[in-house]
Amino acid sequence: VSSARVPNTTKGHLFLTGQQRPTFTMSNANTSPPGNCKFAIPKKGRLYEKVAAMLKGSGIDYHREPRLDVALCAEFPITLVFLPAADIAKYVGEGNVDVGITGWDVVQESLVEVERILDLGFGGCKLCVQTPVANNVTDVSTLAGGRIVTSFPELTKKFFAPLDEEKGVTTKVNFVSGSVEAACGLGLADAVVDLVETGTTMRAAGLEVSAVVLKTEAILISNPNSEHKDIVNMLKRRLEGYITATKYVMISYNISNDLLAGALKMTPGKKSPNITPLECGELKAVSALVSKKEANKRMDELHDLGATDILTFQLTNTRM
Repeated sequence: VSSARVPNTTKGHLFLTGQQRPTFTMSNANTSPPGNCKFAIPKKGRLYEKVAAMLKGSGIDYHREPRLDVALCAEFPITLVFLPAADIAKYVGEGNVDVGITGWDVVQESLVEVERILDLGFGGCKLCVQTPVANNVTDVSTLAGGRIVTSFPELTKKFFAPLDEEKGVTTKVNFVSGSVEAACGLGLADAVVDLVETGTTMRAAGLEVSAVVLKTEAILISNPNSEHKDIVNMLKRRLEGYITATKYVMISYNISNDLLAGALKMTPGKKSPNITPLECGELKAVSALVSKKEANKRMDELHDLGATDILTFQLTNTRM
């Protein structure tokens, strides 16, 4: 950075509401200003789209220039670094970046020490041992000592290690970066270890699941020695708030005093409903969080019970 105006209080601190964020003039646009918290996110694909929507909903605004893998956040001393999802855990674990979003499978495969800050609720799938349907493999231990092709060699070796020890054999694990599912059909492997989401690709290749190695989803991780704990905690709060907002709606209704107990059983809320007496004295106004998936069902139940003025409100973000 050839010319940067950086205040002494930048490192590790958030900027207060209304406080002007320092501007930076960088000779190399693909760099991070000194003292910024570096936040790695997937650079492309479905994970990137999910993460971008989550950051927008959490108020983490940024502008990414075309063809650049670095972007500065508008209101916080955070530098977003766009990386392949498979590399993020290693960068975080080695301290090159402070915090990141990637899959739990990537963390386990990378053999690095990171803090698992928050499960994000998307990108869920399973890392599975897959075998040809025609082979009818019902006992995965019969594959010990055989040939396995995978993009996850460390997790595969760890899975087969106790089976190898029990049988006194060594399973041959070969790494490939893509098209894992074709290995069995080509005679290159007895089984493959790969991620299964819907199973469409697996079934098209004539494979089936013989064992689950690991359940995974997208997670927020941080380096244990990061100097930006306050920013990491802020990110966790905001992302938690956004996740809650995507799962719940606020339902509001009026109910007579004699029907209140029955209504509260239908809408207990996430912690507890909010109950307000109305001026007439015969009714209560109730508001509570309900699962977005069950909102219409709850509205029907309340209507049939005798509630009136039943409304639902979308949430944009929360702090619980």
